[in-house]
Amino acid sequence: MKTNFLTLVIILMAILTPLISYSQDEASNPRNTTTTAPGGLFQGSEGYRKWSIGVNGGLLAPVAVTGGHNDFTKWQVSYGYGAYLKWQILHMMSLRADFLGGQLKGNNDNDLGNGTRPNSPYKQFETQLQWSGSINAVFNVANMNFFAKQNFMQLYVSVGGGLASYKPTLTTTGNVTTDYKADGSIKEFYVPVGAGLKFKLSESVNLDLGYTMHYLDGDNLDGVVNSSGRDKYSYGYIGLEFPLGRKSKPQLAWHNPVAEMYDDLAAQRDQVRMELDAQKENNAKLAADLAKLSADSDKDGVSDMFDKCPDTPSGEKVDGSGCPLPKPDTVKPKEVKIFVTEADNRLVREAIANLEFETGKASIKPASFPPLDRVAALLTQKGFSIKLSGHTDNVGNDNNNMILSKNRAESVKAYLVSKGVNPSKIEAVGYGETQPIATNKTAAGRQQNRRVEFVLY
Repeated sequence: MKTNFLTLVIILMAILTPLISYSQDEASNPRNTTTTAPGGLFQGSEGYRKWSIGVNGGLLAPVAVTGGHNDFTKWQVSYGYGAYLKWQILHMMSLRADFLGGQLKGNNDNDLGNGTRPNSPYKQFETQLQWSGSINAVFNVANMNFFAKQNFMQLYVSVGGGLASYKPTLTTTGNVTTDYKADGSIKEFYVPVGAGLKFKLSESVNLDLGYTMHYLDGDNLDGVVNSSGRDKYSYGYIGLEFPLGRKSKPQLAWHNPVAEMYDDLAAQRDQVRMELDAQKENNAKLAADLAKLSADSDKDGVSDMFDKCPDTPSGEKVDGSGCPLPKPDTVKPKEVKIFVTEADNRLVREAIANLEFETGKASIKPASFPPLDRVAALLTQKGFSIKLSGHTDNVGNDNNNMILSKNRAESVKAYLVSKGVNPSKIEAVGYGETQPIATNKTAAGRQQNRRVEFVLY
C-alpha cells in the first residue's frame, strides 16, 4: 500500500510540474499583464490569481461523522491520497475538481453492543478505492480578520458530486479470501460533503487541512449488501495548494472586498472633509475681498483701495481717483450728443473677451490691464457710460457664485475708476448663475457662462 501511494505521488508531481512551469511562463509574458491594480476599489478579478492545484495525503475510513460503520462492526484507518484543480470564481466561491485514491478496511471484531457477536459469514473486508473523481463547489464562509484586505486563515465548506471506482475483497470466518465482484470493479455515484481550514503560508503556497464525507449511491463498498442503508466513507487530509500565475498578483481567494470597500469609503469621507474645509477657507477669502472692495469711508463712490483723496466732503462730486472735480463754469456748456460707433463697441468687446481673473477670485490678471486701459481712455474721452454684468456657471454654492460675479464686475469698475473714469458713468451688477447663455452640463458651456457682459451708451 505504501509503495502504491508513493508511486502515485511521484506520478502526480510529474504531471503537475509542467503545469506549474507553463503557468509561470505564461505569467512572464508581457501580453498577459493586466491594467487592474489590486489596490483601491475592487474592479473585478483580472488582477488576481484564480487557478491553483493541490496535493494531499491523509487517512481513509469506512465511516462518517454522521454515524454508522457500514456493514461491519469495526472500522479501520488506512492511507489515502488525493489531488485537485481549483478555479476561484469569486472571493467566496470556487469550483474544484478532486481526485482521491486509497484503501478502506473493516472487520467484525466488535460485538453488536449487547454482548453478542454479529451473525455474518465474513470476518473482514478490504476495498481498494482505485479512484474517485468529483466536481465540488467550495465556499469560503469565514476569515480570521474580517477587516483585513488580505487574510491568512479561512474556513471553507464544500459539496458536489462524483463517480468512484472501487473493488471490495472479503475474508470469511474460515480465512478464505474472495472478491466481491470477480469480473471487475464497481463504479457508483457519490456525494462529497466536506469542510476545512486553509492557511496562507506565502504567495506561492497554502496549507490545507480538511475532512470530507462521501455518501455512495449503493451498499457495495464493503462487499456486503444491506437494504437498510447506503455505504459511506470519509477522508481526513493535510495538503499543499499551489496558486498558478505571476507571484506579483495576489490570490483572489484571500482577498476581502468588504475590507477594501470600508477603506475606500473612509478615504472618500476624508476627501469630502478636505473639500469642505477648502470651501470654507475660500468663502472666508471671498468675504474678505468683498469687504475690501466695498469699503468707502468718505462715501464718494470710490473704494478706499483706489481713493487718492480719502477725506472728500460728503456730497462732493469726484473723479475716478476719488478727488473733487473742478467747479463747473457759470456758462452752460453746449450739449453734445453722444454716438456709440461699432468701432467703440468692438474696442470694449475685445477688452471684455480677453478679461481674465484669478481662479475663484475677483482679482484681475495683469495681462488684462492694457485692453482695460484702452476702454478707460475711450470712456473718459467720449464721456460714455457703461453697464458691466458679471455671470458664472452653476459649479459651487449659489450664494458664492452671486458674490463672485458681483465682485468681478466691481473689480472691473474699480480698475476703470482708478484710470480716471467717472464712477457715476459705470454700473456694476452681478447675476451669478441665474442667466446662462449655454448649457452647464459641458465644460465648453460652463466656459461660456463664466463671462462679463457690457452695454455701452
